[in-house]
Amino acid sequence: MRIVTWNLWWRFGPWQARQKAVLTALRELNPDVVGLQEVWAADGENLAEWLAGELGLHCTWAASPAPERWRARIGDPSLDIGNAVLSRWPVVGRDVLPLPAPAATDDGRLALYARIAAPGHEVPFFTAHFTSATHASAVRRGQAAALAGFVARHRGDTPFPPVVTGDLNAWPDSDEVRLLGGYKTAPAVPGQVLLDAWEYADPAAPAATWDAANPYVAATHEPSVRIDYIHVGPPGPGGLGRVRDVRRACDGPVDGVWPSDHAAVVADLADRAAGV
Repeated sequence: MRIVTWNLWWRFGPWQARQKAVLTALRELNPDVVGLQEVWAADGENLAEWLAGELGLHCTWAASPAPERWRARIGDPSLDIGNAVLSRWPVVGRDVLPLPAPAATDDGRLALYARIAAPGHEVPFFTAHFTSATHASAVRRGQAAALAGFVARHRGDTPFPPVVTGDLNAWPDSDEVRLLGGYKTAPAVPGQVLLDAWEYADPAAPAATWDAANPYVAATHEPSVRIDYIHVGPPGPGGLGRVRDVRRACDGPVDGVWPSDHAAVVADLADRAAGV
């Protein structure tokens, strides 16, 4: 089962050219389930729904409950932003969690849950978008705790482990990422462990998903760092859901156009127990 997480950079930059590049990149990856952040919708159009239609996937999306700060940044009062899940299989359940933030900085970040009816077992799938301010680790810790509780409420009775994707805007050794893992500090939910899939990556492989090689990132003068994640619960019976491979993807131009300011992360998970 191929999982992808990708922040699509809303409608910033040359968005129409980028939209085509995003589609090309996703078509090449041929994913089974995709968690998307910074997805736009306006005037009856929705980027996630368009991508799903072009790729032959199911789609569910959730709009930010407080998009005003985003709209002010781009100068369009009609444009929505949100998270989405694209899936090869039907979405049979969903829920949305507004992520906590101080009123002065709350820009409507959220987590989206989709229950995926994969062959043989349902998959509890989540995608989230945390606060981006570099100094806001305390806010992100609160968001990580809220997300962990959201996962605990919806992981349900299925042998497949929960899959948690997203742009967490946090460095791998940050307190907020440690809270999700539970193996470097006490987990946000007692007993709940979410493994960073990148633990299985080739140590020599490029890891930064916010990469100064990308001209959109270079313009910010910020350091390159991995801030986009796929977390997976401990494998189910026979290794169901175990991480078989993980890598960075969508990390270069497509026909001369960089699709987003973020690279994607792609992980291949075992979709059946060993020996089955």
